[in-house]
Amino acid sequence: MAQFERLTVYNVMLEDGLIPLFYNKDVEKTKKVTEALVKGGSRVLEFTNRGDLAIEVFSDLIKFCIKEYPDLIAGVGSVTDAPTAALYIANGANFIVGPSFNKEIALLCNKRKVAYIPGTATATEISTAEEFGAEIVKIFPGSTVGGPNFIKNILGPMPWSKLMPTGGVTAEESNIKAWFDAGAACIGMGSKLVSSKLVSEGKYNEIASLTSEVLKIIKNVRKI
Repeated sequence: MAQFERLTVYNVMLEDGLIPLFYNKDVEKTKKVTEALVKGGSRVLEFTNRGDLAIEVFSDLIKFCIKEYPDLIAGVGSVTDAPTAALYIANGANFIVGPSFNKEIALLCNKRKVAYIPGTATATEISTAEEFGAEIVKIFPGSTVGGPNFIKNILGPMPWSKLMPTGGVTAEESNIKAWFDAGAACIGMGSKLVSSKLVSEGKYNEIASLTSEVLKIIKNVRKI
């Protein structure tokens, strides 16, 4: 079961403004990436459900986090159906993220008091997700659906929405600033933060440094 209350998960995401996400089939590399993200200051991690036996890697990761980094909030992304969500929740997922909205996942997560962040690409999808209790709604793929202007235009008639663009979010200050200036509540960042090249070359310190830099940028642009 989840180690963190749903409100705690949402609040940390909104406070930090960054949800790093990645997948690796190797447990040891997954642990090293996790260590790098924590070293860089991240308090949240999204492990994506994209490969064979991903659930087993995540299960090992959760046990590792509980022992070594008990304050890290680890969840899972790329979840598209309720049975898969249930498996991850049973293995300790603190939140569930999906590329799309799924009613059954929303009901399951509400019943278990687990944060659910569904993916959306239209005003109707965002509104539907919110009707089913989503406090933060993922905008995916962020750059394809209209970029920062999409978020700005959505927040005009729906200012209560808390939107998290993912896909097309980069580590450059200009890109990060554009999203937050448009009204993004937080951002999801994958390969631009945890690149396969850095992982394959074992450059975990660079991942830590980049994470730290991105968090600093977010803090600075929010003050402007």
